[in-house]
Amino acid sequence: MAGSTDTIEREKKLQGLGSSRLRKEDARFIRGKGSYIDDIKLPGMLFGAMVRSPYAHARIKSINKAKALAVPGVVAVLVAEDLKPVKLDWMPTLGSDVQAVLADKKVCFQMQEVAMVIASDRYSAADGADMVEVDYEELPAIVDPHKSMAPGAPVIREDIAGKDEVGHGKRTHPNHIFTWEAGDKAATDAVFAGAAVTVREEILNPRVHPCPMETCGCVASFDKVTGQLTVYITSQAPHLVRTVVAMLSGIPESKIRIIGGDIGGGFGNKVPIYPGYVVAIVASIVTGVPIKWIESRIDNISTTGFARDYHGVGELAADKDGRIKALRFTALADHGAFNSHVSATKLPAGLFSICTGSYDIPKAYCRVDAVYTNKAPGGVAYRCSLRVTEAVYLIERMIDVLAQKLSIDKAEIRRRNFVSADKFPYNTSLGWTIDSGNYQAALEKVLKAVDYEGLRREQVQKRAKGELMGIGVCTFTEIVGAGPTKVCDILGIGLFDSCDIRVNPTGSAIARLGTMSQGQGHATTYAQIIATELGLSSDEIQIEEGDTDKAPYGAGTWGSRSTPVGGAAAAMAARKIRAKAQKIAAHLLEVGEGDLEWEVDRFKVKGNPAQARTMKEIAMAAHTSNLPDGMEKGLDATEYYDPPNMTFPFGAYVCVVDIDRFTGETKVRRFYALDDCGTRINPMIIEGQIHGGLTEAFAVAFGQAIPFDENGNHLGNSLMDYFLPTAVETPHWETDHTVTPSPHHPIGAKGVAESPHVGGIPCFSNAVVDAFAHLGVTHMDMPHTAFRVWQQCKALGISTR
Repeated sequence: MAGSTDTIEREKKLQGLGSSRLRKEDARFIRGKGSYIDDIKLPGMLFGAMVRSPYAHARIKSINKAKALAVPGVVAVLVAEDLKPVKLDWMPTLGSDVQAVLADKKVCFQMQEVAMVIASDRYSAADGADMVEVDYEELPAIVDPHKSMAPGAPVIREDIAGKDEVGHGKRTHPNHIFTWEAGDKAATDAVFAGAAVTVREEILNPRVHPCPMETCGCVASFDKVTGQLTVYITSQAPHLVRTVVAMLSGIPESKIRIIGGDIGGGFGNKVPIYPGYVVAIVASIVTGVPIKWIESRIDNISTTGFARDYHGVGELAADKDGRIKALRFTALADHGAFNSHVSATKLPAGLFSICTGSYDIPKAYCRVDAVYTNKAPGGVAYRCSLRVTEAVYLIERMIDVLAQKLSIDKAEIRRRNFVSADKFPYNTSLGWTIDSGNYQAALEKVLKAVDYEGLRREQVQKRAKGELMGIGVCTFTEIVGAGPTKVCDILGIGLFDSCDIRVNPTGSAIARLGTMSQGQGHATTYAQIIATELGLSSDEIQIEEGDTDKAPYGAGTWGSRSTPVGGAAAAMAARKIRAKAQKIAAHLLEVGEGDLEWEVDRFKVKGNPAQARTMKEIAMAAHTSNLPDGMEKGLDATEYYDPPNMTFPFGAYVCVVDIDRFTGETKVRRFYALDDCGTRINPMIIEGQIHGGLTEAFAVAFGQAIPFDENGNHLGNSLMDYFLPTAVETPHWETDHTVTPSPHHPIGAKGVAESPHVGGIPCFSNAVVDAFAHLGVTHMDMPHTAFRVWQQCKALGISTR
């Protein structure tokens, strides 16, 4: 690293790794210059509006289009029968299932898509949708996954009733999707049988929704002359969408262009393929004009990728000193009416097997059973897809349950079970190799910062006065960076990612990546990585994503994979360019490559620093005839990066809450979050990611849930009912960090966007339950609304004065 004043100044001007430079994209956004899907306006464009089912489970006896077609401006009404001639009535899902694009003879969840009305404007389309007459025969609905596989339960998916499997192993019931296991069951059971102490708790992760600011939508435009299909779309994974559209439509993938544009938040909600996209494409193919389809807020909450609905059972076996000997976790996963969540072929339950967390647990076994219900499909969205949030919640709640049973402090029991720093890389008993970590150092730093001992003394005093004060501790380990193609793929496509960099003669550069920003600041952080690798100012490095005609193939942005995979691809592509630049510099300076050393933005001759060539000088030379014999011109490189392992960010959080036992109101007095995401690219952006993730964790813990009645009616699908915290409700966040670089990532980065969500939720819950721990309460399911907390107070007889 440079040390002289000159080199420090040159390094500072690059605004590369470690710089809290302002986000490059914000100047455009704050001036209203972003271009979102509903900003797209094309000549002759028509608009689509969905007709949706009022029932959760019903047969469709007939559909009458006549009154809708009579509405002025209505051009067409598409139903399932209209999609069959082009074989687009069913579509493959990212979970290896199939899904009805428009309901075919029956509906399987409320608000399911039944028809799309195409009209000259969105108002006529909406009026037309109201006039479509659908005759339903209502059927019994299943909303409780525990009843899904009961004998005689109504069969939800008659289209696959006779199939033994739907992509992930043998099924045991028409409403069964898959059973997935990891670990050594027999060895784990043996430890439990002889354990000094065991604990068990049923723990629910309720169904929630990411609720991004921008709903889903698309504009499909098919050119009948050229056969070219262009789709502007709200997708976190444009290349995967292009591949699925090609598989569905039969249009050559080379004639399909997917354009992501700006996206107003995703959080996993915009990874799947939704029926609205497909019908809009069909309508454009049929009519030959562009078709726009935009969801309403109610449509978005009701029908697009939800999260959780995980009904877990946690068990730990330990010795009398609280050292965990075995873990046994099971879960019943409610995937709704179609198995459409994003999952790798080999990992149908995602990354749930990270559930051993930060702890050295010798034996472990986990099992997940997924079932169909009459609810909208999805299951793994929301700022940590792939079931990591559920896994971390279960272990972080269970370790508190164990501490409570043994009367051991909740920080102390974590110390006794941590994977020690000298054991990395650490192989978990469920098969993962955690590359790096230093959990105890992180915890001790947090405990000291919040005066943990002082808080516990204060809690004792308050309890003596009948007051409720809770202290939540969470020491989580995440798993991100999907992923190594040896274990991670979708529809058979490996989850590598890519970067293409072109350096111009004047030393500016453009980099195109297969990822897709939805507000994460990729235009800034990727430029910073390349700036440090190439010695070019990040101001002069342009980042482009989301246009499949320009960017190399990649799996997109979800599961915190951008920095671990896309960022690595950027660094490796830049290193290819720097290697070529070194050859050019050696030629220009008439020395051997080994006589050169790199310094910030130039190659200089060892022992003679005055003899040097900057990267800008080399960039110009690369476009002249003054090159080594046989070297091709230009300074470009492309990298397809397949990571050797996942990355494992971790953190230590403490939350302090005060609860009014007469009203149930919970006040978050303090929240201290220490995150270790490895090498920190832009500390300011990291802070923003952590603030956002903690706020969404707060929302989940204290207010969010999607309830249904027994008939499958959605009871909270508008923002009148669904809790989105504003600045008024959001607590103040205190943040901190340690740095433990990933040993296998090119720059040591691990990813950070989802960590605060993953670690925040159990920390809030642990704090609320801790407030009642002295009264014998071991668990309370989320959300911890004032009413539900008051109900707990009432049950304990402490709610009255």
